[in-house]
Amino acid sequence: METQKEKLKQRERPRGFFCVVSDAFRLFAKRSSKVLGSAWAFGSAILIIVIWALTGPMFHYSNTWQLIINTGTTIVTFLMVFLIQNTQNRDAKAAHLKLDEIIRALKGARNEFIDLEKLADEDLASLEKQFERVRKKAKRNGDIPGRVELCERP
Repeated sequence: METQKEKLKQRERPRGFFCVVSDAFRLFAKRSSKVLGSAWAFGSAILIIVIWALTGPMFHYSNTWQLIINTGTTIVTFLMVFLIQNTQNRDAKAAHLKLDEIIRALKGARNEFIDLEKLADEDLASLEKQFERVRKKAKRNGDIPGRVELCERP
C-alpha cells in the first residue's frame, strides 16, 4: 500500500528551471534577511570598519586602502538592494492577502477593494478623492473628531 507522500510525489510535475531558481532565491533571501538584519551582523559591520580604520596608518592611508572599503561597501549595498526588495515584496504581498481576506469576510465591506493594489494610479487617485469626501462629510456630521492626538504633549 502506497503512502500519501508517495502518491503526491507521483502526481507532481517536474518543475521548470525558473521555478527552482526562484524558490532557491526566495529561501536564500529569507534566511539572509534574518541573519543580516540581526544585531550580530551590525556588530560585525562595525568591527570591519574599525579594523579598516585601524589599519590606515599601517597602509599610510593609501588609495588602495580607501578603495578596499569603497569597493566592499558598494558590492554589499548592491547585493542588499535585491535582498531587501525581495523581502519587502513578499511582506507586502502577505499583508495584501490578509487585508483581502478581511475585506472578503466582513459583511458590508466592498469586495471590489480586493486586489486594490493592482489598480492604475488614476483609479487609486479617484478612490482617494472619494474617501476624502467621505471623511469630510463624516467630520461635518460629527461622526469623527477634528483632530486626534496620538502622543501626549508635555
